[in-house]
Amino acid sequence: MARSMWKGAIQFGLVTIPVKLYLATESKGVSFNMLHAECHGRIQMKTYCPTDDAYIERSDTVRGYEIAPDRYVVVTDDDLASVPLKTVRSIEIEQFVPVDSAGQSTSFVKQAYYLEPDPIARKAFYLLKRVLAERGLRAIGKIVLRDREQLVALDPFSSTMLLSTLYWPDEVRDTGQLALPEDEVEIKPGELAMAEQLVATMTAEFDPAAFHDEYREALMAVIEAKATGAEIAEPVAAPAAGLTDLMAALEASVAAAKAARQADAPEPMVVAAGKKRSRVAAAKAAARVAAAESEAEAAPVRHRKSA
Repeated sequence: MARSMWKGAIQFGLVTIPVKLYLATESKGVSFNMLHAECHGRIQMKTYCPTDDAYIERSDTVRGYEIAPDRYVVVTDDDLASVPLKTVRSIEIEQFVPVDSAGQSTSFVKQAYYLEPDPIARKAFYLLKRVLAERGLRAIGKIVLRDREQLVALDPFSSTMLLSTLYWPDEVRDTGQLALPEDEVEIKPGELAMAEQLVATMTAEFDPAAFHDEYREALMAVIEAKATGAEIAEPVAAPAAGLTDLMAALEASVAAAKAARQADAPEPMVVAAGKKRSRVAAAKAAARVAAAESEAEAAPVRHRKSA
């Protein structure tokens, strides 16, 4: 059963809604252990105290804040619990904003959490969720998590609400530091029309189940092969793109996208559990895309007058 990592309450006006927080995501990357290259023994990371010239246990450590070189103030759990802020045990809603207008300001998300209301607060919880959903609003507030106050956004999500911790404005880097001469770039009508056609060809309903971590799967296949002593084949290098003309590249991309969409059209085949199509169908799709790209690459590049 899922374990909550925070208990408190949503606070706005005189309304208090007791809730619990649960991590909404989990990392599934491939993890490695550090080994000694000579004997393949697993390396142990130890905590070392240079003052006592001794290795110590993690339980023998405390938090320290440096106030001057080599001078520290020790901060205990009781000190953190005594911080005079409401947000230590509550999600303080500061305001409600339209989702559309808040989009860019709330794009930099750190972590997402599910909210679970206490049984006594379910009516108030779902009343707030319904109002936000029907009026297209997002709640903006603050909470203390992991020893620091964080800006948060609260949104209706499925049968619960999603709390997303956000970066503070002064933590978001200014794009002015980058070379972004958008006003200086000339886009021709034909290029815009072809780009719109490409986007339209690739537009579809988002299906999260259609996406998976191919790198992790391929890496696990390599690991399993090595574990059985099998020979690892060298990966085939992808052919370099031969189209340097923008319009030719767009045209080739449209042709490839159309071929891929046709390959995804329903056709008689045996679908394996958990897969959207068989390997045979995937191979056919790849062949059609490659043929479309080769045809576009072989076609003479049209010369156009400069605008």
